[in-house]
Amino acid sequence: MQVILLERIARLGQMGDEVRVKDGYARNFLLPTHKALRANDANRQKFEGQRAQLEARNLELKQEAEAVGEKLDGTTVVLVRQAGETGQLYGSVSARDVAEALTKASFSVARNQVVLHTPIKTIGIHTVPVRLHPEVEVSVSVNVARSEAEAERQVAGEDLSVREEGPAFETFSEDDDDRRGRRNRDDNDGERDDEDEAR
Repeated sequence: MQVILLERIARLGQMGDEVRVKDGYARNFLLPTHKALRANDANRQKFEGQRAQLEARNLELKQEAEAVGEKLDGTTVVLVRQAGETGQLYGSVSARDVAEALTKASFSVARNQVVLHTPIKTIGIHTVPVRLHPEVEVSVSVNVARSEAEAERQVAGEDLSVREEGPAFETFSEDDDDRRGRRNRDDNDGERDDEDEAR
C-alpha cells in the first residue's frame, strides 16, 4: 500500500514522503495511529493544506521531547529480580518494566517509547534506548540485580554474573573421621543397652 507519512518514521522516511508499505502494517498501525494517510489525490491535497500545521506541531513536540531527553539521558533505574547463581533471571525484564521504573523515577515514559527488541534475561547493567519522539532518542541504564546491595556492587564495577568458584566437595580431617567414628560407636552401644533392657 502506498501511504503519505504524517511524521518521521524510522527506516521509512520523513514527513510528507510517499512510501510503499505492507498492507497489514498500514491498516493495523500507520493509519489507525494517524501516522500516515493513504496515498491518493484527495489525501495529497488534504496533507498539503495541513502541512504547515503538522510541521509546527511536530516542532513543538520535538522541543518538548528534547527538554525531557536532557533530564532523562543517562538516568539509571534499579530493578530487583530473582536470578540463579550464574546471573540468569528466573523471569525477564520487559519494556513495560523499564517504563514503569522510569515513571516511578518521575519521568513520563510510555511502554512503546522503550526500544527493547528482546527482553533482558540476565543481571547486570544494560543500556536501553528510549525514543521520546521520532527525532529524539536517549539512553538509560537499567541495573538488574538480585538486591539493592548487589545493584550498588554492580555500579562499583563488580561482575556478579560470574559464579565464585569454591571447593567442589566438603573436606574432613582425620580428627573429624575419628570423632564421627566414636559418635557412631557410642550410638550403637546405646542401642544395644536398650535392647538388653527390653529382653
